[in-house]
Amino acid sequence: MAMNDKSLPPELASLRASIDNIDAALIHMLAERFRCTKAVGVLKAEHGLAPADPVREKAQVERLRRLAQDASLDPDFAEKFLNFIVKEVIRHHENTAAELNGG
Repeated sequence: MAMNDKSLPPELASLRASIDNIDAALIHMLAERFRCTKAVGVLKAEHGLAPADPVREKAQVERLRRLAQDASLDPDFAEKFLNFIVKEVIRHHENTAAELNGG
């Protein structure tokens, strides 16, 4: 039988509230990150730069893996998360370049 909210241990309710706050913060941080990467995409398109930067991406993966390890987070998970974000950023940059170049 499932517990209703009134019968949940207070500690569980508190942890869930913290998780909800963290999720909200993550969404806002991702939105800010994409706001910045959108501006990067515009600058790259205006200056004829490629949407992807494999050298920077490699350095970012290495940096993020170190940060994850220091934070006791699985570095493989952190790398997968970054790769997912970078793939979306590159897609945005490609779209921006196409729009600015009349395509």
